[in-house]
This record gives sequence, structure tokens and C-alpha cells, in this order.
Amino acid sequence: MTSKKRVPSRQPTETTFRAGCGREWRVMSGEADLAYTEQAFPECLACPHRVEPEGEPPFCTLRPLTARHPFAGLADWRSELDD
Repeated sequence: MTSKKRVPSRQPTETTFRAGCGREWRVMSGEADLAYTEQAFPECLACPHRVEPEGEPPFCTLRPLTARHPFAGLADWRSELDD
């Protein structure tokens, strides 16, 4: 049996998180990102950032405003290849 190793969170600080739709929430958190499970807005059902895991409630990932895009590292790598 394998288990997932959870990365420890950092010290909670007041952080502004942004959803794919541009909405923002300011909360105390030490997490790198959050899952927005309420899906309270009408456009949530058609949001391209919505994740629908099998057997679990749908959610949207909220990322800190200061975080790099998840694929930013790939862009850095690509620029090295172009040199």
C-alpha cells in the first residue's frame, strides 16, 4: 500500500486568493492553494477551472495572488531551449 506524503503548510498569514473567474478572497492560511467547493456563483457550472473528481464534490482551485502560474516553470525551461 502506498500513501501520499502531505507537504507541511507554512505559517498562516493573511493571503489573498484568486479563483479562475477572477474573484478574490482574503483569508488566513498557510496553504499553497485552496479548494473552493461552495460553487455558489451561476458561472461556476461552466467555469473552465472547475475540477470534477470522480466521487467527490466539484471545486475550483484558489491560488495566492503572489503565486507564479503553475506552468511558469515550463516557460522558463522553454526559454532555455530556445537559446
